[in-house]
Amino acid sequence: MADTLVRTHRAAPRTGAARRGAVRQPRRRGRFVPLLYTAPALLFYGLFVIAPWIHSVWVSFWNWNGIGAATWAGFDNYTAVFNEPALRAALLHAFGFIIFYTVVPVALGLVLAALTAATPWRAMPVIRTVIFLPQVLPLVAVGVVWKWIYSEDGPLNEILRAVGLGSVARAWLGDFTYAFPAVGLIGTWVCTGLCFLLLLSGIGKIEPSLYEAARLDGCGKLREFWHITVPGLRKEIGVACTVTVIAALAGFDVVYVMTGGGPGYSTMVPGVQVYQLVFTAGRVGTACALATVLSLLTCAVMYGLNRLSQER
Repeated sequence: MADTLVRTHRAAPRTGAARRGAVRQPRRRGRFVPLLYTAPALLFYGLFVIAPWIHSVWVSFWNWNGIGAATWAGFDNYTAVFNEPALRAALLHAFGFIIFYTVVPVALGLVLAALTAATPWRAMPVIRTVIFLPQVLPLVAVGVVWKWIYSEDGPLNEILRAVGLGSVARAWLGDFTYAFPAVGLIGTWVCTGLCFLLLLSGIGKIEPSLYEAARLDGCGKLREFWHITVPGLRKEIGVACTVTVIAALAGFDVVYVMTGGGPGYSTMVPGVQVYQLVFTAGRVGTACALATVLSLLTCAVMYGLNRLSQER
């Protein structure tokens, strides 16, 4: 009997370890289940996004016109990206468009969302539709319409002449000073609706008790906006900035249709510059180097935005 009790006591720890091992094994297997579900999407993304990007990086180290034999160039194409004024200007313009595509639309969307949330009008569905409408229009069509509006005999100049401001009227897209902001305002017009809807939906998730407590403490509308609304929309602002910054850096349609990068290089962006380098100048390696530099800068900006939008 005593021998039986000793054997049972000695066997107990082994039984517990076996049970823990049996529990851990399914957990380890469970970690790989999400990967199995995402495997088709990851495979598709790897084949059609990652692999072409790696091939583009490889081509950027060669001098190639797209047809004939390629010669090794090393880092010469990357040196050209930062030394040639036209290529350097395209990168600077892409970051300059962030003001029109991100800063102004997010600020406008924030103010509009706060105003409409504080005053629930009956016409709110119509207002939301009107503000969001530019987001669903094809950008090529948007570029064609605004090119006509900005033309010398277009509606904008006709209105200016009608109100006695004929001296201000000009061919906006042909002016070296005003072409860049004229194109940038199209980005503001397109992106404000998206930012407005994102931020308006975020305001609906903020606890009303926070506003009631602030009113009891004597806070005005401006202080409520700055201390409750803006911090409560940190994640939504981060999403809006991420989407609009990518739109600014990867812009092509509107600039290509409206100005083609001109006059001169005053509105040139990397997307249009890459297109011209490949199909007009036959500098495929330089175009790939410019695209690689832009993609790395975009990743760096996205990393910074994600860090700023995280909860502290």
